[in-house]
Formats: sequence, C-alpha cells, structure tokens
Amino acid sequence: MEIASQPIAVADDGQIASEYLTFRLGAEEYAIDILKVQEIRGYEPPTAIAYAPPFIKGVINLRGIIVPIVDLRIKFGLGTVDYTPFTVVIILNVAQRVIGIVVDSVSDVTSLSGGEIRPAPDFAASFDTRYILGLASVDERMLIVTDIERLMSSRDMELIDEAVAE
Repeated sequence: MEIASQPIAVADDGQIASEYLTFRLGAEEYAIDILKVQEIRGYEPPTAIAYAPPFIKGVINLRGIIVPIVDLRIKFGLGTVDYTPFTVVIILNVAQRVIGIVVDSVSDVTSLSGGEIRPAPDFAASFDTRYILGLASVDERMLIVTDIERLMSSRDMELIDEAVAE
C-alpha cells in the first residue's frame, strides 16, 4: 500500500497539524511522522543476516533496493510474539536510508497539532525516553509519538550497515 497524504493540515484549534501514522505494539499505540513513511507491506520473512543484532530480522529486496528489517518489539524491549496476518512492515525513509520496521498492526493516519502533543513524563533514569517526542490523546486513545529518526540513528544505523555489508 503506497502512502499518499497531505502532511500538513489545520487542526480544530487553528494550529498547523502534522499527519502521523499510528501502529500497535502489543497494547500500546505509537505514532510516527507520515513524511517518513514510504509504504506499508504485509510481513514476509526476510533473508537472515549472520551475526546481526537480534532486532535486525534480515533484509528484503524492495524493487532493487536492499532494505534492512528491524523488529520494533525487540528494539523497544517488548519481547517477541508470533507474526500474524496483521503483522506489517512499515517502509521508512530515515536519514536518507530506506529501512523497514515490523509492527503488530497499523491503525490509521491522524492529524496532531503541536499543542496536542504533551511532553512525556519524567521517568528519571529508569528508562530511555530520548525516542519519545510526547504523548497525545485522541478519542480515548493514548498515542506515544515517536521520533523514528532519532530511534534509528547513529549507532543503530551503523549496526544495520555492518550487518548488511557482511
């Protein structure tokens, strides 16, 4: 499924809103900037890469581009589950690279203005919140707005490059 969207909209409160793709990992719902999303695909087992970190499931050939596939559940430390027909791969353009993330399911696309995204509470040093832009409430749902570029940056990208190069 190709993503075609209008990334900028005006929210009810008059603020400029951005579009976010929402997806599920277990009971939690996450949101990522739709401008990072290239397409959504059903999960197909990737080609495994020897000695890759556990969160890298392997690579797929996407129309001639070798795309590393990252299991976001493992990356977030949420454990593993059996993949189902609802398991999808979100193909992203992050830091001028194409990467796929495995999620439990995709929910929808929603508009959020900056005022609707509240800062994440301070959890002190109990866990890493660098990847959380904030939290948003939409129709009784709590969305964890994620900075996917920061999540997939620096050292993780190096691990992915190393795994794919071997």
